[in-house]
Amino acid sequence: MLPIAFHPIYKHPLPEGHKFPMLKYELLPQQLLLEGIAEESDFFAPDRADLRYIYAVHDKDYVDSLLDLTLDARAQRKIGFPLSAALIERELRIAQGTIIGCEKAFETGVAFNIAGGTHHAFTNRGEGFCMLNDQAIAANYLLEEKLASKILIIDLDVHQGNGTAEIFQHNSNVFTFSVHGQTNYPFSKEVSDLDIGLPNRTADDEYLKLINEYVPKLIDQEKPDFIFYLSGVDILESDKLGNLSVSVEGCKRRDEIVLSNCKKLQIPVQVSMGGGYSPEIKTIIEAHTNTYRVAADIYN
Repeated sequence: MLPIAFHPIYKHPLPEGHKFPMLKYELLPQQLLLEGIAEESDFFAPDRADLRYIYAVHDKDYVDSLLDLTLDARAQRKIGFPLSAALIERELRIAQGTIIGCEKAFETGVAFNIAGGTHHAFTNRGEGFCMLNDQAIAANYLLEEKLASKILIIDLDVHQGNGTAEIFQHNSNVFTFSVHGQTNYPFSKEVSDLDIGLPNRTADDEYLKLINEYVPKLIDQEKPDFIFYLSGVDILESDKLGNLSVSVEGCKRRDEIVLSNCKKLQIPVQVSMGGGYSPEIKTIIEAHTNTYRVAADIYN
């Protein structure tokens, strides 16, 4: 069983250039069902997150300006989406999907959010198509509810988890680890507990050697009782917004390293899918599906 949060709210108005990346959220569940990786019963559609968990991470005035659709035009441009009620509804459900996924991961070892990975959302602002930071909200939820005392966030998207780093910069209960393209957006980086910025065109051998070294070392060092994994596939050589050169098979091997370490040490892990912007949608779906294939092999 692989618990998977699915969000059937994708029909908010988007500029033409943003419609294609959103398609993956509709196609990925279909692929998982087609291959028998997941069954209908594995999927759950979350409601809105309780606002008290949102306010615990994000500035209230900022959140209220999203809810009221009063965020100023400059802040909206920074996010990259025009605000709409459906878009905010989707953000609140994504956050709740990650929260519920955490609860399910305690039972099954691993849980997924088809969307999520909104790591460019800061305490008091959004950027890079991110408004509410789903894994930060869920991590804080675990701490507040005393379901976890030490959390490790493994962010392997090609873009640094700058919002996540800012949110937890003074929180010793959460260790933020980001491996990203050094020259990729965001061009002004925040400071995670451990940042590794990779040079352009870093390929499989160097990338996987680093992941294989640092993931088990950090788990041993920090001894987390819960792990969040942001499994962006924008590290692929084909990605339009990334500067790395990892192959589809290398990306799959990355997932194996992370998830096998979580399984071996029996640390529950919540996975949010993050970015993926290759020119062909089939490449994006294949790379994201690999993450689920790996989890099915390891956990079933």
